[in-house]
Amino acid sequence: MTTLARAHHRVVLLGGGYVTLHAYAALMRRAGRAVRRGDVQVVVISTDDAHSYHGFTGEVLAGLLPYDRTRTPLTEAMPHAHVVIGRALSIDAERRVVRYEQSDEPGLRILDYDELVVGTGGREPAAAVPGLSEHGFTLRAPGDIAVLAERVRQAATHRGPRRHTVIVAGGGLAGVEMAAAVADLGGARVRVELVHSGAHLLPELHESQPRLARRAAQELKRLGVRVRLGVRLASVTADHAYLSDGTHLPASTVIATIGQRPVQVPGLDEHRDPRGRLVTRPDLSVVDHVWAAGDAACVVHPRSGGPVPANALWAIKGGDHLGANLARSLRGRRTKPFGYRGLGQAASFGFGRSISELYGIPFTGWVAWVLRVTFFLRFMPSRRKAVQVVGDFARVARHGRMPGGAAPSAPALADVVESASVRTA
Repeated sequence: MTTLARAHHRVVLLGGGYVTLHAYAALMRRAGRAVRRGDVQVVVISTDDAHSYHGFTGEVLAGLLPYDRTRTPLTEAMPHAHVVIGRALSIDAERRVVRYEQSDEPGLRILDYDELVVGTGGREPAAAVPGLSEHGFTLRAPGDIAVLAERVRQAATHRGPRRHTVIVAGGGLAGVEMAAAVADLGGARVRVELVHSGAHLLPELHESQPRLARRAAQELKRLGVRVRLGVRLASVTADHAYLSDGTHLPASTVIATIGQRPVQVPGLDEHRDPRGRLVTRPDLSVVDHVWAAGDAACVVHPRSGGPVPANALWAIKGGDHLGANLARSLRGRRTKPFGYRGLGQAASFGFGRSISELYGIPFTGWVAWVLRVTFFLRFMPSRRKAVQVVGDFARVARHGRMPGGAAPSAPALADVVESASVRTA
């Protein structure tokens, strides 16, 4: 491996999501020797001590996988990084410093850097809907998924006369998956209503893959999900959801999948787009020595010229690319433009039931399900947890789901691989 141009570099990564993990992995592949011997120090500042893998959130809500499978401690995922649990307060690109505070020790701290990666991601704009922050759930807030999964499980196993009503706001891929997952687990004991402000479900597929969009609507109907189009969530109380058309629904649980807004760290404000995202150059730098990707960034698609989609795959590929460019920059080499053009999309509607699109080719049923699971296993940050997921799916394939969503005891690993029909890559 080529020796770095000079020793004692510090790379600071903000956030504990896909961008940070993949930037770290790419940097280690290209400059790992320098990191291990201390010539390059990697510091991660994150509000959460673990990475949340959202690919299998639907399976967690449906009781097919335990919540723990989606959580990987940052110290495990990035063993050669110094992980700080805290919050970045501001960025000073001219002085090359980040101001931050640690969760366990309040007080302003200052950290200088040679290279900075902003991978703070996005959050659902819960504050935009009155009552949603207090009475609803989102998919990105730390801890929400664990509480939500337990709440759905309790509703599904409730034996009383009252039928629980779950409202899912948002008809994109995430909303459709969450509605299907809750209905799959809850059955007749849970009523699921999906409200979507648009005229069609899955706007990301409606024009390009109408067959898949129709299949998704059929799957929701099969599961008993009632879909309300052209209406949005207006406000939420402890027991009701109020809609923009003036109607209201009893709601024991409200799940918001209403898009996301970037988590902003003050500084670099002149480099933000109208949505608050950091606008990147072709190589994913914002200014010299500052990089960004994922939901906190506006990355230009190399073919269309418009912003790339805000989803995990683009954050992963952005992290991979800027991590490689970090290594090049540290060596004084020329960086390369981001050239990824996309792969596909997928959604699940229960074990063995899915839709997927790969390079424009549509798939449904078991083939789509296997493609989706194989892809998600490939990008899980922990190989150990990926193998455990294969085992969990194998147990469901062999024994079915136990009451309350628990999986039976594990069979031998050989049976796991054979039953699940998927492999980790």
